Amino acid sequence: MSRRLSHWGWGYEDRFPDRETRRLFAQQLQMLAQFPEAVDPRDPVPLEEARVPAPRVEAPEALAELASTTIRDRATRAHGRAYRDIVRGFHGDFESAPDLVLKPTTEEHVRVALDWASEAGVAVVPYGGGTSVVGGVEVESRDRPVACLDLRGMDEVLELDPVSRAARIQAGATGPRLEAQLKADGHTLRFFPQSFELSTLGGWIATRAGGHFATRDTHIDDLVESTRMITPRGTLETRRLPASGAGPSPDRLVLGSEGTLGVITEAWVRVRPRPVWRGSASVRFTAWKDAVRATRAVAQSGLFPANCRLLDKREALLNRVATDGTHVLLLGFESAEHDVEGDMQRALEIALGCGGTCKDGPAYRVKKPTEPAGRDEAAQRWRTAFLDAPYIVNSMVSLGVIADTFETACTWDQLEAMHAAIVHDVRDAMKRVAGAGMLSCRFTHVYPDGAAPYFTFIAPAKRGSELSQWVEIKAAASDAILKHGGTITHHHAVGRMHRPWAREQRPALFGEALQAVKDRWDPAGILNPGALI
Repeated sequence: MSRRLSHWGWGYEDRFPDRETRRLFAQQLQMLAQFPEAVDPRDPVPLEEARVPAPRVEAPEALAELASTTIRDRATRAHGRAYRDIVRGFHGDFESAPDLVLKPTTEEHVRVALDWASEAGVAVVPYGGGTSVVGGVEVESRDRPVACLDLRGMDEVLELDPVSRAARIQAGATGPRLEAQLKADGHTLRFFPQSFELSTLGGWIATRAGGHFATRDTHIDDLVESTRMITPRGTLETRRLPASGAGPSPDRLVLGSEGTLGVITEAWVRVRPRPVWRGSASVRFTAWKDAVRATRAVAQSGLFPANCRLLDKREALLNRVATDGTHVLLLGFESAEHDVEGDMQRALEIALGCGGTCKDGPAYRVKKPTEPAGRDEAAQRWRTAFLDAPYIVNSMVSLGVIADTFETACTWDQLEAMHAAIVHDVRDAMKRVAGAGMLSCRFTHVYPDGAAPYFTFIAPAKRGSELSQWVEIKAAASDAILKHGGTITHHHAVGRMHRPWAREQRPALFGEALQAVKDRWDPAGILNPGALI
């Protein structure tokens, strides 16, 4: 029996806990976040009672076999999976549902769909896994019909070049789908965003997503060799090259274009042999400044660990990595070619030299090719919590709890002031609108010149006012980020949610150039209107 995606929340329906489980979770959350009181869980509005407007357009005969106007198909693609999206879905609000869903399986289908939409004045939203947390797949204006172009029927690994270590993959392939195909030949992309289970290669490229590695090869940008995109004006295909100095890179226009310039249909991406050596360790710190200093030292050491994630004490507690009030640095190395023990020892020397300690047992665990998989216990607990986190938001919404994340990046010299400002302003906003709240931080990626801090905020919601409360907290965070030298997003994309701050961040002349490309490639303005630009 196939699993069915939730029509309102993150992921699959069978991952939503029953009421008793959610009630116990509410009690734990109350103690953990020190909320005034635990609340009883509520259930989502059934799909048959949800508000889904009637479709306003029919697909032409040439696209009829690809089209669907069922309530489920349209409701599940009404918006992404940000906190505000899950709240609306929970309450049965699918007013932004597309008028029809098109499911192409070939590039010709995509071309025909764009030609029809351009002539008919229908907006087109390219759609992968629908995991956007920034309003990337929802057209705000209802002034014209909207067609969702779901690319997941185009999900094959078309070619593998083992000599150059690259693969040509269709854009609709989800993480599990492409990894399963690459594994047959002993290769892997090794790109594991938190949305890996559902998101697609095309979505990663369109949003400049961040993946598995905490250092080096952190973004999908680093793995893209060439791209192919269908626009209303024709096909854009870049040449396969390891590097090029031939002027501005056309791939850079494709990366981060968020479905506004064209529909990404495939890409050549850099793959690698599957790792067989792995090592993991966890280092604890009593002082946040020491933990940050150690993380920076490792990032600047030239070791480039696969995992170098710093969890503050609240993040460590929230994810049950440490309950003793310490900050935790998770370190990991992996390789297909050589033992990683020496790299791990050096990284630990650096971290311990900055005041860190390894609490239990051996300082690290290393898996060699002939040994069964082994993993540091703290690292294993973090990995499990990391993958489960999006599903937990479903439960929090049912409990009337605001739970969301935001992320940024800045240079090391700006980090202390920016972190302090964000903590102050977001806590102040939570106290003002909710009376209480918990804010935690972790570093998801680190670079020799800076870090990408990722924040989680949890606050009690007032039933019926969840979205207005969330808006105020989110705005406080976004304002603090830009004011103190950060980027409005490190890997969550712009969408519609971050558009005002992204406009402020980018140079005005570049904004004009981007608009000019949009006008040239999409003269009817049908592609994902309102996102990014």
